[in-house]
Amino acid sequence: MPAGVVLLNFGEPSTPDRAPVVDYLTRIFSANAALDGAATEEEARARARELAERRVDGLLEEYEAIGGSPLNDQAAAQADRLQNTLADRGFDATTYVGMQFTWPFIEDAVAEAIDDGVDHLVGLPIYPLCGPSTTVAALEELRAAVTDRTWDGRVDELTGWHRHPAYNRLRADNVHGFARTEGVDLHGADTALVFSAHGTPQHYLDEGSRYQRYVEEYCRSQAALLGLDGYELGYQNHENRDIPWTEPDVEALIQSLEADRIVVEPVSFMHEQSETLWELDDELREEAEADGLDFHRVPVPHDDERFPGLLADLIEPFLAGIDPGYYNLRQCQCRDDPQAMCLNAPMGSTGRPEAIEAERSD
Repeated sequence: MPAGVVLLNFGEPSTPDRAPVVDYLTRIFSANAALDGAATEEEARARARELAERRVDGLLEEYEAIGGSPLNDQAAAQADRLQNTLADRGFDATTYVGMQFTWPFIEDAVAEAIDDGVDHLVGLPIYPLCGPSTTVAALEELRAAVTDRTWDGRVDELTGWHRHPAYNRLRADNVHGFARTEGVDLHGADTALVFSAHGTPQHYLDEGSRYQRYVEEYCRSQAALLGLDGYELGYQNHENRDIPWTEPDVEALIQSLEADRIVVEPVSFMHEQSETLWELDDELREEAEADGLDFHRVPVPHDDERFPGLLADLIEPFLAGIDPGYYNLRQCQCRDDPQAMCLNAPMGSTGRPEAIEAERSD
């Protein structure tokens, strides 16, 4: 019987139509209702709707400017390529796409997989850097969707994977190639490489999220692969709520730079979406050019031919029945579930708890 691999992501409206965009925003604000301190579910729903209506006109303008988000189409293409790669490796696995905030929703992907007769599900968020409202929340939704069904199959989860060597090489090569095409010397004294990461509310970091730590270590590693001693890191923050976010904000950062040009690498994404096509290519570009900077934005390598193999590497031990520790996957620290594995956990454990106990008894 085939396994099902569910690729999880955020989702975005593919067309600039008001009703789906309002629904999309309402779901986002509802999912993060704890940030507003609502006392009841009714208050939380009302507040989410209020925030959605306040934000919708601006977001509609963004989607109209970029022609709707390409995120969902790119995610579907990645799933198709992964399924073909797994088949080439001899695995009987079907891939599905599940989105947190737009169709196809995660619960739809789970329902489809179970209806197709799979007896094993692997959840893999396509978020390079593990965060609480993205990676962890998506996997929690996956688990809840399985629990709501009458199904006794196995579920495995992948969380943080930004440390995969192939991923680091893929992204570094992408930056190198872009710089060559643009005729930009990354080592020039008048050029600044700016890593732009998706921001997160400080609330999550105060609760123990390692997201910022992962962003910082990843950027250090990328700079090393690019042979750079210096770089800049800023965060794309969404200030729809009056709460503290990660610092420095990328717009404030570029205003402080002493350079003639900047090369912006959007490190949090494996799809093009409004955060890249609008926030960076329009808003940040405008800010940079107003400050006299030449602006260059590295495209997201969503269709890099190496990416399906990278994802297949992560999934392979679960499909083959190999101890994940053999592939340097360890029990996740960000998601408290024994079936959640990642590449970010510290050395000292080699896989699932039962594997660890077996090692201790040998």
